[in-house]
Parts: sequence; C-alpha cells; structure tokens
Amino acid sequence: MCGQHAGITFAQLIQTVLVLCGNGTLSAAQEDAATSKAKKHTDKLNTHLMLKARSSNDITFLSSPVTGGGVTVGRFHQLFVLAMQQGKKKPEEWAAFVEKILASQGQKIVKEGKPLETTEQQLAELTSQATEFAGKQPMPPSIRRPLSLRALRKA
Repeated sequence: MCGQHAGITFAQLIQTVLVLCGNGTLSAAQEDAATSKAKKHTDKLNTHLMLKARSSNDITFLSSPVTGGGVTVGRFHQLFVLAMQQGKKKPEEWAAFVEKILASQGQKIVKEGKPLETTEQQLAELTSQATEFAGKQPMPPSIRRPLSLRALRKA
C-alpha cells in the first residue's frame, strides 16, 4: 500500500501539507539540538519584545526556537506571558497585571469601536481574554514536541 494509507493518497497528503504550511498552521521544526541551542537566545529576545509590549503595540511577533521563525502574538497575549514570567498564575492575575500597565499610561481598551471607561470594564475584558488565552496554552512539552523528520521516516 505504498503511497496510500486509510484512503488518503500521497498526492492528497502533499496537498494538505502545502495548504497547512501556506496558512501558517504547519511549520517545519528544527532538530532538538538546534532548538535547545536557540532557546536561550529566543527566550532573551522574547523577554525584550514582551517588555516593549508594555508601552506599545508595534511588535506582534515572538521568536520560536522550534521553527527558527516568528510567531504572531498580540500585545495582550505577550503581556499575559510576561505576567506568568513574573509569577502570576491565574488569568485574573494576568488581567490585573495588564490593566495596571494600561492605567499607568492612560490607555483604554477599545471594544466595538468604543473605549472601555471604567477599571471594572477593563478588568472584565482583560479577564475574558486571559481566560481564553489560558485555554489555548500548549500541552506539556513531552506531548507538544513536534515530530522530527527522523521520527517521521521511521514511522
């Protein structure tokens, strides 16, 4: 059954891979050694970028040691990660962390074209976003590690 498995042809598999790569859902992963070597550098760069997100929405990417490229991450998500790095454990704590940053700069969240005027409104929106973000957190490293080409060849 070379070239076909479970009713899927090799051409269909290739087409699927191309579509997933094209829309950013699938990326090539570096070998574990390259990922490990890059991680300390990407961690340092990402921390720098997340610190910049405290005052600006200009940079919406973080670097990935796995792919060697950039990953789209919005300002509030960057700040939620920064809150986690600073020991905040719950979405409510992340939201409060971000709200303090926004308040110190006189910034308001705009929702449906209108600024949220009160601290309570800001916190409610940020908590909602933080809770949604928490639900999208990756699986444990032992599960989420992408298959290497070597592992795929052995399959």
